[in-house]
Amino acid sequence: MTASPELHEQDLTTQPVSTDLVPEADRSEITARLLAQIAETTDDVERKRLRDEVVVLNMGVARAIAARYRDRGIAKDDLLQAAYVGLVKAVQGFDPSYERDFLSYAVPTVTGEVKRYFRDFGWTVRPPRRIQELQAQISRASTELSQTLHRSPKPSEVAAYLSIDVDSVVEALAADGCFTPASLDVPVGEDGSTSLGELLGADDADLGRAEARILLGPAVRKLKPRDRRILELRFFHGWTQEQIAGDIGVTQMQVSRLLSRILSDLRTELSD
Repeated sequence: MTASPELHEQDLTTQPVSTDLVPEADRSEITARLLAQIAETTDDVERKRLRDEVVVLNMGVARAIAARYRDRGIAKDDLLQAAYVGLVKAVQGFDPSYERDFLSYAVPTVTGEVKRYFRDFGWTVRPPRRIQELQAQISRASTELSQTLHRSPKPSEVAAYLSIDVDSVVEALAADGCFTPASLDVPVGEDGSTSLGELLGADDADLGRAEARILLGPAVRKLKPRDRRILELRFFHGWTQEQIAGDIGVTQMQVSRLLSRILSDLRTELSD
């Protein structure tokens, strides 16, 4: 089998798939032999030809990894393309001198490329970058903890494992549904005769409040205890400024200034 030396990342989806019929043991053996030849040759054209062969030989691995992420709002062809790009990077970056199996290097490389594609293009509602990165850390930690605990870890256990606070874990997990929104045509109810869209009113005050809580929650948690107390009394309990002043021991005018400053801090935090 000889792959064209003109194999490019954008052409990978058109490559033949007959290599899937090669037994795994044979594929591993052939791959190892080709990689050894790549390390020995000094001819750039020959090195590229050999790399192309390794890529085509292992495209089934990339397809299998891409299949794990299907039906999450990214087109199948785009997922395959990202996985193939990761495979090309794995072939180019693999160093046989480390004496490890190619797949032990290729699988995380391809998986990482697919996850990066999701991070950059798969968000319907895009959370802050720190949340996206934290979700990746939580995913890895959950996998490792599941193997140790033989069950799904609790948020507190993930937080302790990552040395972060539980609120950060909960916040990242709450944004986990940002890949693809549920279809409004999905059937709901016991008999499935009603669609989700039919249950949504034109004006939903609860939805607005829920969105406000999602946006304001992280910002409010950063406030000092007294500032959080003022917000709670004013906006959750409906206290007047005079009542708040009596509760925290300041004047009504000071409460007015404090509220203005707190709201300004929140606006700045949200804009950041």
